[in-house]
Amino acid sequence: MKQSYNPFLPSWEYIPDGEPYVFGERLYLYGSHDRFGGDQFCMNDYVCWSAPVEDLSQWHYEGVIYRKDQDPCNPEGTLRLYAPDVQKGLDGRYYLYYAFDDTGIISVAVCDTPAGAYSYHGTVQYPDGSVIGENKGDIHQFDPGVFIDDDERIYLYSGFGIGDGAESYFGGRKANGMYCMELARDMFTVISGPTLLLKGNMFEGKKNHGFFEASSMRKIDGVYYFIYSSSLSHELCYMTSDRPDGGFIFGGTIVSNGDVGYLGRKHEHRLNHTGNTHGSLVQVKGKWYVFYHRQTNRHHFSRQACAEAITINPDGTIPQVEITSCGLNGTPLPGEDTYPAYIACNLFTHDHSGYDEENYENDKRPYLTQDGGDREGGENQYITGWKNGGVVGFKYFHLDGISKASIAIKGTGKGHIELRVNIDKPPIASIPINATNDYCTFTEGFPPLKGTAPLYFQYNGTGAICFKEFSLSK
Repeated sequence: MKQSYNPFLPSWEYIPDGEPYVFGERLYLYGSHDRFGGDQFCMNDYVCWSAPVEDLSQWHYEGVIYRKDQDPCNPEGTLRLYAPDVQKGLDGRYYLYYAFDDTGIISVAVCDTPAGAYSYHGTVQYPDGSVIGENKGDIHQFDPGVFIDDDERIYLYSGFGIGDGAESYFGGRKANGMYCMELARDMFTVISGPTLLLKGNMFEGKKNHGFFEASSMRKIDGVYYFIYSSSLSHELCYMTSDRPDGGFIFGGTIVSNGDVGYLGRKHEHRLNHTGNTHGSLVQVKGKWYVFYHRQTNRHHFSRQACAEAITINPDGTIPQVEITSCGLNGTPLPGEDTYPAYIACNLFTHDHSGYDEENYENDKRPYLTQDGGDREGGENQYITGWKNGGVVGFKYFHLDGISKASIAIKGTGKGHIELRVNIDKPPIASIPINATNDYCTFTEGFPPLKGTAPLYFQYNGTGAICFKEFSLSK
């Protein structure tokens, strides 16, 4: 088996809003599809990736599974496919649920196999054929989450937690929280609901974990886990209940794409570019994982899938996990190897200056980008904008015997790159670097290391650097 990193898909792929499911002997990832360098969310058609459950490092591209222009309401393909969900229906076929932009309507596509290609099936509607979301007073459907219980009852969760008064933004439709509907066996006719289960108010909820978006349901040991993105946006939280249609109680935060809340970390000290996130839980070979996404290219529109192992305690609680570079690997990465810079899980300034989530152009942190436009193939994602005081962090490595580090960089920088295994302690090495037009490797030795630890590279100097890769050796 090869090593698995975060992001676990190729660096040129931008799949946010991931919903992971095991069908047969493969793990499938369904999500929306961002465009590198795009200026809007979800600009590409749906694609699917899958991996054998025996080896989560071997991801296979299944291709385009549904195009924007396949829906009768979007023949020109001008609307964007937002976050989807998938369920295996009672008839053995696979159903893909999606919403276009801010239309407020959810539609369904169907296929005989998990990885497509899907074809249009219908639109979520009442028994009289009226489509939910078409008229004023309807709920604004958004981020569908589909769940089929053991008793074969089918539930659709949908909604947007903007708050009361948001109707003016959505053509008179309500966007005040998460709603639940029960569907008929045709998978799109509503036979009960919609019923408001969780109120949401983004404007009043910035300091709590109230519902905002990204509905997803899982059932674990008889307990219903509702996973969602909170009003803080950068975190996935969960609620639990003993039934699928109400009674949910807040459980906690599972993951934040800036590690906010982990071990008490405050938002102003976050360790990465934060932004919206969306994902869910999956069990593979007895182990549980949370899937989420990270931000790249110093904006919100080129997001990438990541995952972390989680623990579900005997009492049903899920402790928050930190974001890492090793993700699905299941163990820290071996120390003696060469690693691409794009697997960095921490990008920040040591004094935490320059955070400006709404104005990325003025952000002082190093960030991830790639050369060229949106494409399939060609691994050349790297870190750029690395200036004085910037820190690039990777977690975790087996470092026994490691005594040398090499770093491949280019740019106008001149100074030193300090290497640490603890960000709050003195560096173990200082690597002198000079300006170079092409990637050049700089190397420094240090006393052999022991144990497992993160690695932090901090630049101190003038100019700015692009960071391609680094190597560790004995």
